[in-house]
Amino acid sequence: MVDVGGKPVTHRTARAQARVRFPAEVAQSLHAAGYVTPKGAVLTVAQIAGVMGAKATPQLIPLCHPLSIDRCDIAIHMEGHDALIDCTVSCRGSTGVEMEALTGASIAALTIYDMCKAMSHDIVIGEVRLVGKTGGKHDFGKQEMA
Repeated sequence: MVDVGGKPVTHRTARAQARVRFPAEVAQSLHAAGYVTPKGAVLTVAQIAGVMGAKATPQLIPLCHPLSIDRCDIAIHMEGHDALIDCTVSCRGSTGVEMEALTGASIAALTIYDMCKAMSHDIVIGEVRLVGKTGGKHDFGKQEMA
């Protein structure tokens, strides 16, 4: 792992997004069913899984520092036939939370896929990306991460 012992402790925030694309008929079926499948409430379970994923990042990504996360918010909303997942993570520490935000968004997307795959294998997970980060040496991206 990289030595971050000499870096200042600051408030650090990162925001990541992931997109899950559904075939039109699957999106319509999910909407009609209130986003509930035989496995349960898709969006609620995905939110919980995303938080769990963010917290488990050091166990999943080699050489990531274990962090004491202060906040992890997962918001999921539909845009047409797509589910847009937005994960914001923050902590006070000497290293950033970008990987936690990316992992949270990714795990939420994988959970949505898992809960809906019986409806179609044409569901696509795409565009997992860092939207912004603050609190380290260099801020990046959009700053509406309050």
